[in-house]
Amino acid sequence: MKPRKDLNGVRAESHPYVSEAHEGKPPFEWGVAACVLVSAVLAAFGHLLAATLVISAASIVCAAVRLVLRERSPWKIRSVGFDSFFGFALGIGLMASWAAIVLL
Repeated sequence: MKPRKDLNGVRAESHPYVSEAHEGKPPFEWGVAACVLVSAVLAAFGHLLAATLVISAASIVCAAVRLVLRERSPWKIRSVGFDSFFGFALGIGLMASWAAIVLL
């Protein structure tokens, strides 16, 4: 791609802007990664309920943080509604799936 000029005549980057590089807070993201790691270890040792609870709780907490803090949230993927909906849906859906399997 050829370099392009912005409105001020200054050379602009030729690739599209990627918002993920400028959003999110690494400590919060590492905390979520730690929850995933703890969940994987718990699952490997056969503690499936605990592993499911850790992932569900992390998802619900991330959704609640995004909903409450809105644009100041350390966890951003898309819009506030999108992030909150899928965070809550994942957390509740995982628990519902675990319960359905256990109750069979």
